[in-house]
Amino acid sequence: MKSYQKLTTTVPQPAAGRVEEEGATSASANREKLAPWWVGSGLLVAAVLLSAITVWVLRQVSGGWLGPTPPPKCLLVPESHRFDCYPERNVVVTQELCESRGCCFIQSSPPAAGKQGVPWCFYPPDFPTYTLESLNQTTLGMVGLLVRREKAYYPGDIEMLRLDVEFQTDTRLHIKITDAANPRYEVPLEVPPAMKRAENPIYSLDFSWDPFGVLLRRRATGTVLLNTTVAPLIFADQFLQISTSLPSRFLYGLGEHRSTLLHNLDWTTLTLWARDVSPTESFNLYGAHPFYLLMEEGGDAHGVFLLNSNAMEVALQPAPGLTWRTIGGVLDFYIFLGPDPNMVIQQYQQVIGFPAMPPLWALGFHLCRWGYGSSNETWQTVRAMRNYQIPQDAQWNDIDYMDGYRDFTFDPQKFASLPSLVEDLHKHGQRYVMILDPGISSTNPHGSYWPFDEALRRGLFLNTTQGQPLIGQVWPGFTAFADFSNPDTHQWWLENLQRFYAHVPFDGLWIDMNEPSNFMDGSQDGCPQGELDSPPYTPAVLGDSLSAKTVCASARQKTSVHYNLHNLYGLMEAKATASALMKIRRKRPFIISRSTFPSQGRYSGHWLGDNRSQWKDMYYSIPGLLSFSLFGIPLVGADICGFSGSTSEELCTRWMQLGAFYPFARNHNTQNEKAQDPTVFSPAMRTAMKDVLLTRYSLLPFLYTLFHRAHLQGDTVARPLFFEFPQDVATLGLDRQLLWGRSLLVTPVLEPGVDSVTGYVPRGVWYDFYTGSSVNSSGEMLKMSAPLEHLNLHVREGAILPTQKPGTTSEATRRNPLRLIVALSQSATAWGDLFWDDGESLDTFERGSYSYLVFNVTQNIFTSTVLHASSEATEVIIGTLSIFGVWEPPSKVLLNGHEKPFSYLDNQVLTVSDLGLSLSQGFSLQWL
Repeated sequence: MKSYQKLTTTVPQPAAGRVEEEGATSASANREKLAPWWVGSGLLVAAVLLSAITVWVLRQVSGGWLGPTPPPKCLLVPESHRFDCYPERNVVVTQELCESRGCCFIQSSPPAAGKQGVPWCFYPPDFPTYTLESLNQTTLGMVGLLVRREKAYYPGDIEMLRLDVEFQTDTRLHIKITDAANPRYEVPLEVPPAMKRAENPIYSLDFSWDPFGVLLRRRATGTVLLNTTVAPLIFADQFLQISTSLPSRFLYGLGEHRSTLLHNLDWTTLTLWARDVSPTESFNLYGAHPFYLLMEEGGDAHGVFLLNSNAMEVALQPAPGLTWRTIGGVLDFYIFLGPDPNMVIQQYQQVIGFPAMPPLWALGFHLCRWGYGSSNETWQTVRAMRNYQIPQDAQWNDIDYMDGYRDFTFDPQKFASLPSLVEDLHKHGQRYVMILDPGISSTNPHGSYWPFDEALRRGLFLNTTQGQPLIGQVWPGFTAFADFSNPDTHQWWLENLQRFYAHVPFDGLWIDMNEPSNFMDGSQDGCPQGELDSPPYTPAVLGDSLSAKTVCASARQKTSVHYNLHNLYGLMEAKATASALMKIRRKRPFIISRSTFPSQGRYSGHWLGDNRSQWKDMYYSIPGLLSFSLFGIPLVGADICGFSGSTSEELCTRWMQLGAFYPFARNHNTQNEKAQDPTVFSPAMRTAMKDVLLTRYSLLPFLYTLFHRAHLQGDTVARPLFFEFPQDVATLGLDRQLLWGRSLLVTPVLEPGVDSVTGYVPRGVWYDFYTGSSVNSSGEMLKMSAPLEHLNLHVREGAILPTQKPGTTSEATRRNPLRLIVALSQSATAWGDLFWDDGESLDTFERGSYSYLVFNVTQNIFTSTVLHASSEATEVIIGTLSIFGVWEPPSKVLLNGHEKPFSYLDNQVLTVSDLGLSLSQGFSLQWL
C-alpha cells in the first residue's frame, strides 16, 4: 500500500532508495515504501487516536446518525491535513460520490457562512499515484520517468510523465513535470536558460520513489520547504494537481485578489483567471500571478513560481499546506531560495525579467475622471490645478473622449479642442494619457472605420471555432477582439496609434478591459459545447464558467486557443503597446494596464482597478500595491479617493496623503459623481493635498533612484516592513504601513474621525521626515499625532535621501537645487545613492548616459562620490545638507577643507545651506 509522509516543518527521515541531488542512483535501487506520515510522532498519533476514538464513541451513542464508521486509515488523518478529493463547486458531495473516487468521507462541523471549512471528502494515505521508475543525471540536473499504474478519476489521465530537474543557480531550482510522450501547451514566456549546473546550492533535493514525491530542504537550517508526498500527484489532460506542505503559515502573493497581505490559510481558495470585476474579497480579479513568497521560522524566505497560464486555483489549508490545481499546460516550477525576502524577489525577476525604467514624469501626480464630458472641461481642471499651483504631471481622459467609444477616435464636437489641450499641456511641461480598449467596434458601415476593416482584412481578431471573428459586446456595442498573440496584430496596433498620434500627440497609454472584458458571456452566439468551454473541472471562478464576462475559452488565436492564453491577454497587449510607443515617440513608454501576468513589469505598470470611495478600499490598496511589488510590477497604485461612489473631504484628504506615496499616483473617479480633484475642496484641505504632493515631488530623486534599482536588479520600490526586518515576527502581518526602499516609513490614517494613528516602528532610531526629531524604538506600536493635514513619515537611521526643492511638474522640479537628508545611525554612519539622467530617453543606463553618485558618512565626514557622470548632472546643484542625529553641537563645518556657515537645532539637526555644488563633482563635508 502506498502512503504519504506527515506534513512537517522539520527534516523527515529519508526514505530508503531516495536520491539526493549530489548523485542519482538507478531505478533498480532499493525502493522501500515510505512509512505512514503519522509514524514516529507520539504526540500527534496520540491526539489522532483520541480523536478517532471520540468519533467512534459519538457514532455509537448517536445510533449511527453520523453514518457508517470510516476505515481507520481515514480516521487517522487529522482535519487540518485533509487534502480535498472532491473540490468541485456546486455539487453536494455525498459519501457515494466520494468513495467512487476511492477517497475518505467524514462529515465535520459545517463551516461559518461564506467559508469553506474542512473537506468531507479527502485522500486516504494509500491513494494511488505515480512512482518514480528511473532517474538519471544530466548536465544541468536530472531527468526521470514517472508512471501511474492505476487511473485517477479525471478523463485523459496521462500514465507516463517526464521529470526534468535543473540546478540552475545556487539559489534557484527548476522542476518541470510534463507528458513523457506528447507535447503540451507551455507558456510562451522567455526565460533565461541555465548554462551550467549550480556548484554550491544552498538547498538539497530528495525524492520519494513510491509514491513519487519531491522533498526540498534548506541546507543551512534543514527546513523542509516542499514536501509533495502529502497528497497524490494527478496529471490528466485538463486537471493537474500537486500538493505540498509549507514550513510556516506566513504566505504572501498569489494574485490578483483583494485580501490582506498575509494570506489566511484556514481553508482558503485563491482562483487565478483574469476577470473584469470591481475588487471584492474572494473574487478572482484582473490578473494572474502564480507566485508565492513564504517566510520561514527564523527570518529566511523562499518563493515558488508555477509557470502556467491556464485557469488555476490554489487551495490553502491550516496544516499548513498548499495545493496547486490547473486545467492545462504543464507543471513548471521555479523555486527561489533567497535567503531573505528581497533576494527572493530579485531571483524571481531574474526569471521573468526586470521591470522597465519609467520616465520621470510617470512618477509625478496624474489626474483623471470618467465624465469630464468635453476637452474644454478637462482643460478647465488643468487650469484650476495650475491656478492653485498644485503639482500635476499628467492629465488623462477616460472613454468619454472617444467618438462612440471607438478606439483611435475622438469626439469631433465635445472633444474638438483635444489637440489644442495636448499642445497646451506640453507647453507647460505636462503630459497627456488616454484610454484604449482591445474590443474593436464591428458594426460600422464597411469603409468607415479603418481599425476594424483592416484587422478583418488581415485576419487579426480572435476567431470562433468556425473561423469567424468572435463578436462580443463592450462599450461601443458589438465588438471583435484583437489577437495580440499574433505578431501581425502588433504592426496593425502600431499603425493605428501612429494615425491617431498625428492628430493627438499623446505621451502614454492606459490599456483597460484587457482580461479581455466582455459584457456578454462568451459571444453573441454563446459558446460551443466542448471540453474547452465546459472542461471536466472548472476552478472556482466568479460566474462558475470560464466564459463569464469574457470570450469563449474555445476561441482561436494565432499561438493557441484562448483556453490557454486568456491570462496572457493583458501582457500581450502591453508588449505590443510598449513596442509601438517606443517606435512612435522614441522615448521610454508609459503604460498602465489592468490585466497582468508575470513579466508584465517589463512593459507596463498597473492600477488596482475600479475601487470604491470607502475607507476599507483605501486600506486594501496597501496590501494590493505591496503584492504587486512582489510580482515584479513596481509601478502600481490605486485610484486615489476611490473610483465609484462619492468621496468625502476627509476620506479624500487622507487618501491623497496615502496616494502621494503610491509608486504610481493617480486620482480618478467615475461619471455622475462629484469631482474629487484637489481644487474642488475647502481651502484648508486643498492646501493639505497640495502640501503632500509637494512632499512627493521633493522626494522624486529618491523615488527615481529606487526605480533604477528595480530596473537594474529587481529591488522593490514600495515594500512591506518584513522585507527589511524579516526576523521581527511583529512585522510579518503588517499591511497598514509601507516603506519606500529600505528607509522611508509611511504611516497613513485609514479610518475616519481621528487625529492620531498607531503604527509599528521597528527597532532602531527613526527620524521625523519633516523636523529631524528622533524616536528610538525597541520595536513597538507607537501612537502618533495625525491631524487631518498631516501624514506621518519617518526616515530610518543610516539612510541618506536625495531630495529636491519641489516644483509643480517633475520637469520644473528637476531643475531645482537638491537637498540631501542624512539620518545618522547610532554609530554615526549613513549611506545613500542617486541615479540621474535626462528622465525620458531609452536605455540611458545601458548606453552610459547617466550619473550615479554614492553618499557616505563616517567619523563626522560626509562624502559624495561620483561613480559615473553625464552632462545632465552639470545642470543641477546640491544646495543643502541636513544631518539628523548629530549628538553634539559642532564648533565648525568644513566644506572641502574650507569653513562654512551652519545652523544647529536642539533636536540635533545640523543644516548647511547655500552649498552651490555641481552634482557632477564629488565633495566632502566635515563637522568638528
